Formats: sequence, structure tokens, C-alpha cells
Amino acid sequence: MRAVTGSNLQPSRSCTPTRRPRRTSRFFAGLALAALAGCAAPPPKDPEALAEYREANDPYESLNRKMYDLSMTLDKYSMRPVAKAYVWAVPYRVRQSLGGLVQTMNEPVVFFNDVGAGKPRRAGDAFVRWCVNMVAGLGGLIDVAKYAGYPHHDNDAGLTLATWGVPSGPYLFMPMMGPSSFRDGAGYGIDVGLSPWNYVPRGYGLLTFNWAYNIMGMINGRADHLDALDQLQKDALDPYATIRSAYQQQRKAQAEAIRNDHRATVPDWYN
Repeated sequence: MRAVTGSNLQPSRSCTPTRRPRRTSRFFAGLALAALAGCAAPPPKDPEALAEYREANDPYESLNRKMYDLSMTLDKYSMRPVAKAYVWAVPYRVRQSLGGLVQTMNEPVVFFNDVGAGKPRRAGDAFVRWCVNMVAGLGGLIDVAKYAGYPHHDNDAGLTLATWGVPSGPYLFMPMMGPSSFRDGAGYGIDVGLSPWNYVPRGYGLLTFNWAYNIMGMINGRADHLDALDQLQKDALDPYATIRSAYQQQRKAQAEAIRNDHRATVPDWYN
């Protein structure tokens, strides 16, 4: 599932094997299904209930909850056991290094979105991170760039669209993808096109590596959030609503952080 960071709740942001149109097609299939499932529930007339309805921004809640239940069932019998075995078999430091490799492979997408958001300093940081970690960090296994003063930051096309003023649209919960929205779903399709790893040629083992690192990233991401998701399922009165709220707050905070990043283009050390 898509990660919900910025809080103690962090459903995993999965990476699917590249040539990711399958995941994109699932998203648009979900939109069609939502349209055929009775469309949005009518807003309540009670003022207090109406305010809550608007804040949740979840007119497809009935369908979304079914998708959530389906995802949790699939996860219980597929990704969770695999992730638990992975945690048992692979030491934490190794898992951390593999996660850094996946993160480094995604830096070009972050860079392009920083450019699209009109944030050259952020784009420069992402570019430096990619160059440094690909060379000195052995492809990202060691986060050398962080120690050099270039910590990782998140960005994606959904956030870039948010900085352009594009509204999120209704909340959606997609099977095995997790929380999303109309805007973030469209943004995911853009990110697929922005990732250079989706255009690797055949031969030299590149395509095999591409699949391997994405599968590994999916497992590694789920493993990172085993305890958080288990705790959520155990303690939350309504896990679905908790995930929805955390996701929406996180995306809003991330978009605001990008808008409010007015740092000078050149790094501080240059002056």
C-alpha cells in the first residue's frame, strides 16, 4: 500500500515491478468501478454531518471500504507473510541499504517533479543525491549524500499538481495500492512516464535488474511498516478512517512544505 508518512501510521508505499502500466490500469479500472457502483453517496443534510462529510472528502466510502477489506485480506495471506519472512532472514542494516538503493533509483522522478513545481534548489538537491549515491554510495546502498548535507526529500506528480492548485478530488482506496485520490492517481501515471528505469533496454541483465529491484522494493517497503500496520489494526477503532485521515493530512503537509520552500538556488556552502 501507499505509504502514509509523517505520522506513526505508515502503510507501505509499494513499488510494483516496472513496466508499471498494470498498476496504472488498475487505478483507471477502479475509477470506472467507482462510477458504476452507484457514484457518490448523497451529502447529508445535517450541518454537523455535512461538515464531517466534506472534511473526509470520501463520497465513495462504501466502495472504498470494500476495497480496503479486500486489500487487507490479500495482504494478510500474501505480502505480510513474505515481509515477516524477509525481516526474519535479512538483517536490519541490509534492509536499510536495500531501501536506500530503491530510494536512489527513484531520485530522477523526484528531480523532475521538483523542476515541475518550480523549486530549483530542491531539484538540485535531488540531482546531487542521485549522482553522489549512484557513484560513491554504490547505487544507493550507502546514503553518502545525506552525510554530505543532502538529505532525501519526497516529491511526486500528485504533489506537483497540488502545488499548481489542482484539487485532490475524492478520496480513493485502491486494492493493494492503498490510499489515493483522483489527483494522486493521475500523478502516479505521470510518474511512471518520468521514471527512466521504465525505458531500460533489453539485454545486459538490465531488465532483470529492473524487475528485481522493484520486487525487492515492494517487499522492503512492506517490511518497514509491519509493526505500524499491525498496531493500527489492533488499536484503532476504525482503521480505515485512521488511514484516510493520516493520508490526507500527510499529503496536505507535503504539498505545503514544497510551496513554502523558498531557499536560495545555490547551497549555503557556496556562499
